[in-house]
Amino acid sequence: MKYLKDVATLKFDRDKCTGCFLCVYVCPHGVFTEDGRKAAITDVDLCMECGACMKNCAFDAIEVQTGVGCASALINAILTGGEPSCDCSDNSSSCC
Repeated sequence: MKYLKDVATLKFDRDKCTGCFLCVYVCPHGVFTEDGRKAAITDVDLCMECGACMKNCAFDAIEVQTGVGCASALINAILTGGEPSCDCSDNSSSCC
């Protein structure tokens, strides 16, 4: 399931990756894949910013801001049955 294009905060440093592949195993949306001896991102737009990959990476190769942005807003809307809100009421440039 993709949320919105080009809004995920996920960043992956392949140079820091040691190939343990925990990110591949814990990601609920298949954002990561095994690519030779290291992990790789399949599609960053699949990221729901849950943070499971970052929390399980002992090598600081993954960074993601959990619970922020449009992906979080869409998840909250699905869970509550309401409309998505990125809290853009202040017209912040970081809004979707």
